[in-house]
Amino acid sequence: MSQTSPDFQLCLARTEADLRAAQRLRYTVFVEELGGSGEMVDHDARLEQDAFDPFFDHLILFDRARPEGDQAVGVYRLLRGDQADKVGRFYSETEYDLGPLRRSGRNLLELGRSCLLPDYRGGAAMYHLWNGLSGYVADHGVEVLFGVASFHGTDPQALAGPLSLLHHRHLAPEELRVAALPPNATSMDLMPEDQIDRRKAMLDTPALIKAYLRLGGVVGEGAWIDHAFNTTDVCLILDTARMNATQRAIYEKAGRA
Repeated sequence: MSQTSPDFQLCLARTEADLRAAQRLRYTVFVEELGGSGEMVDHDARLEQDAFDPFFDHLILFDRARPEGDQAVGVYRLLRGDQADKVGRFYSETEYDLGPLRRSGRNLLELGRSCLLPDYRGGAAMYHLWNGLSGYVADHGVEVLFGVASFHGTDPQALAGPLSLLHHRHLAPEELRVAALPPNATSMDLMPEDQIDRRKAMLDTPALIKAYLRLGGVVGEGAWIDHAFNTTDVCLILDTARMNATQRAIYEKAGRA
């Protein structure tokens, strides 16, 4: 990050220029950093885009201290249940059987394409995004948040520690337990719990996943190998009713940290 203090501004995308800023940021992270791709990726314009973008809300964090045209530093892509009805499905239904969530009758919000530039991870930028997300959740009466989060790489054995820890310690209750779909599904139960180096497993777990675990987040059954994005995905689920008072305070006050 530059020596200039960040000048954060958080907003929902309202214009085509806002959407392009989010897609350029996603290209930087998902394509250039993580080696991902996709049918609609525009390498010439450096845009990571797909057919779902017009249906999602895009919560974008700008740092106005950065040069013009390079100010988007964080983004959440948000799809409510009523928006999913217009598309015909949630984005992650290609990876997970979302039947348990749909049958719950709860007000759902899918999170996707969540990313921050490397220099902004783990600091105030994430808290600003969370503050905006908590406001969005309150405004729309969301009861359950969910979405896929990714480990870099497509070799489950290389991720045996963190995946097994998620399976043994953070598996969703049965009524919310979505399951990874074949043929790309893979078990997360790769080693006995007593053989896991818990410290190393947590160090190898992406910061975004750890953050949701601290808030009481849980994971679905199995991981999903995404060869196009060069990732191993897990489905995170956060039931706002199960958050205790301390967790809720952290979540709702995060933007003031």
